[in-house]
Amino acid sequence: MAQQLLMPKATAVWLVDNTALSFDQIATFCKLHPLEVKAIADGESAQGIKGLDPISTGQLSREEIARAEANPNHKLKLSEPKVRVPESKRKGPRYTPVSKRQDRPNAILWLVRNHPELKDAQISRLVGTTKSTIEQIRERTHWNSANLAPMDPVTLGLCSQIDLDLEVERASKGRPLPTAAELGATLESAQETEKLPYSTDREEEKEIDADAVFAKLKSLKSATPEEDDEDDRF
Repeated sequence: MAQQLLMPKATAVWLVDNTALSFDQIATFCKLHPLEVKAIADGESAQGIKGLDPISTGQLSREEIARAEANPNHKLKLSEPKVRVPESKRKGPRYTPVSKRQDRPNAILWLVRNHPELKDAQISRLVGTTKSTIEQIRERTHWNSANLAPMDPVTLGLCSQIDLDLEVERASKGRPLPTAAELGATLESAQETEKLPYSTDREEEKEIDADAVFAKLKSLKSATPEEDDEDDRF
């Protein structure tokens, strides 16, 4: 992968303002047209762009700029990067080590049972399998279906928990919300509860308690005169 200049126009602005390079040299280095570099120098273009110092970013050296200023025919060259950024891998099925390939059917069975919302393409990305194998396991036509046991692909080391959660989240975005029957709800609707009669148990309890209280009061009144008579005798 060829090295590319970061923010070419911002770099051109800095080179115009801080060096004695020609328009052609700056244009060649920043991959711009010489007239566009001239417009930057005249203040007709890139007025809102802040210049980017290529020396501070490590893409040019002061010695390279000095050589180009001394020789108008010299073409600026990018400095070698101090850190190599690895190239992104091509998108495709996940590579599975040979030692773990025998566990893929068990992982597929686990995903099919525990996450039916996942599509075949998502399962293929997680465990590195083919759609035909997934269909065979779904339809129980796999040659080893009798011996398969569902096993978590994260535990088997076929994928990470983050990747699994991400695929499940993507698959759940388009699903409708679960109904009350699916959630197992047992609460009755407001219309049904409004028709239910109010309980009168508390009123009956209150009446019973009141009668008991009055009965105790009557017994106390009847017992009080007898006690007063006994006190008078003595």
